[in-house]
Amino acid sequence: MNKTRLLLSGMLFLSTTAMFGQGAKNIRINEVLTNNTASIVDEFGNREAWIELENTSFTTYNIRGMYFTTDRSVLDPQMSVPERIKRMSVIPSGDTRTQIGGRQHIIFFCNSNPAQGKLHLSLQVPLSQPVWIGFYNGNAEELIDSVTVPALAADQSYARHGNAWSVKSAENVTPGIENFIKTDETKDAKLKREDPYGVGITLLAMGIVFFCLAVLFLFFWLFGLVMRHIDAAKKVAEVQPIKAVTKTVEVTHDIAHATGNILQDGLEKKGIDKEVYIAVISMALKQYQDDVHDVESGIITIKSHQTGWSEEGSQMTHISTPFIPTSHNAPIIPTTPEIH
Repeated sequence: MNKTRLLLSGMLFLSTTAMFGQGAKNIRINEVLTNNTASIVDEFGNREAWIELENTSFTTYNIRGMYFTTDRSVLDPQMSVPERIKRMSVIPSGDTRTQIGGRQHIIFFCNSNPAQGKLHLSLQVPLSQPVWIGFYNGNAEELIDSVTVPALAADQSYARHGNAWSVKSAENVTPGIENFIKTDETKDAKLKREDPYGVGITLLAMGIVFFCLAVLFLFFWLFGLVMRHIDAAKKVAEVQPIKAVTKTVEVTHDIAHATGNILQDGLEKKGIDKEVYIAVISMALKQYQDDVHDVESGIITIKSHQTGWSEEGSQMTHISTPFIPTSHNAPIIPTTPEIH
């Protein structure tokens, strides 16, 4: 039993690790600008080199604790993790912006001071020279994405388009949004470009189906609850005392209706005197009492009653008959019992 639990725990841990690892692989470098003279500014109005990350999935992922580096020496598999971390710049925690939503982007400023904000990195990016940029997972061992940026002119960027990269002019730089936007692109083409494997539309369709099933379940559950209450009310209405009261009301209504008809006829004919009215009313009352008496609830009540049998029993205990021995030759002489 313990071995089974250990095996299940191990499988759960591995599946969880794989899930998080797969989520990290959906984060990739999307656009890089190394020489910023007219592009975006930070919170302090400074223009600095920047790196843009994109979440290619449709779920939110937190990139805190992951690393950037421009030092190729970290590619050495023999290098220890602490030594590799010394050559990297970590993404700090404590900022909600590091939770990248599905199909969203985030920008980090390089050649900066981390004390200025959570999105400011000390990562050194040369202005007019080629540079390799690596993006590592939080374990500082798994390389998630990397790109070699060529020497760029002022305000030019190096942007990803699918699996290809190209240099974009200053007027076409798109920080924080998709790199290439076509105004004449149809909705079908855009959907195919953004979701080439149909993962997003599949998740959307499954979500709609499960939502409809949940609504149907809630509807039928409420319907069954109402029907159960209705059945309970019907059972209560069919109890005998309630039926007796209902019968009494019906009989009273019929008697009143018949009496009213007789009296109305008497008034119209003007031939019925006072004694007839009294007799009719008396008969109606007598019929009402008989009908009400006949409608019983079916409940029998037994009450205890003192009969005095206990006293008679105590007197009978004082009466006794003496025993007279007899023989086969002696006659039996009857005796009279004595009462004490």
